[in-house]
Amino acid sequence: MATFKTRISQISKKNGKIILANDYNSSVCDLEEKTIQNIKQLHPYLCGLKLNFHLLLPLGSKEISKINKIAHQYGLQTIADIKLNDIGNTNRVTTEHLWKMGFDAIIVNPIMGLDNLKKLVKSCHKENKGVITLCHMSAPEAKLSYDMEVKIGKTQQLYQLFLNWAISSKADGIVVGATFPEIIRYCNKKAGKKLNIFSPGVGIQGGSAKETILSGTDYLIVGRTILEDKNPINIAKDLQLESLG
Repeated sequence: MATFKTRISQISKKNGKIILANDYNSSVCDLEEKTIQNIKQLHPYLCGLKLNFHLLLPLGSKEISKINKIAHQYGLQTIADIKLNDIGNTNRVTTEHLWKMGFDAIIVNPIMGLDNLKKLVKSCHKENKGVITLCHMSAPEAKLSYDMEVKIGKTQQLYQLFLNWAISSKADGIVVGATFPEIIRYCNKKAGKKLNIFSPGVGIQGGSAKETILSGTDYLIVGRTILEDKNPINIAKDLQLESLG
């Protein structure tokens, strides 16, 4: 079986580099139905589907498994965005459950430490699953934490340390917000082809799809910009064209 990086790369060559963040707020009813409808309507313009905590929690494993199965039928890769960060045993049990539900990759928080991250990546790769680590998030407040200076061997900013850990652990990719193109450029220059860059924050949060792609991002994670528009198909199509250049 091909790796997660290979699988998502293959579908992106055909469908573009947009991953739908299917992250509705808690007031939305019929989450399962809406998610499946989004897959069926938008799949020609997507390479993946990201499901966050606030979609996973109100749904059961049966419903999530069904969503993942349908996404796979349309060729999409699915990502569990739970920002996992715990001890090794908890990480292992958590990912086992996610893989049983059909997910292809997981987003984790590297604050767990390099050793735990290496073990997690190794165990996930044995199952041909992907690991994407946080590096720098898209919200303006992210600078208060990810830009902090830390001293582990040498003084550097936290996102630089997380980038180094992602490379060292052989993770599949990192999350860097589209709202920080200069950091995308830095990470792209340092990591090269070792990591894929996944960028949320296009549209409503202020990130530019074109600038983000030109800065070196591999995949755009887009949620509300598509979901809250009156013509989500048109928006997805426009973003697809921008991602394909």
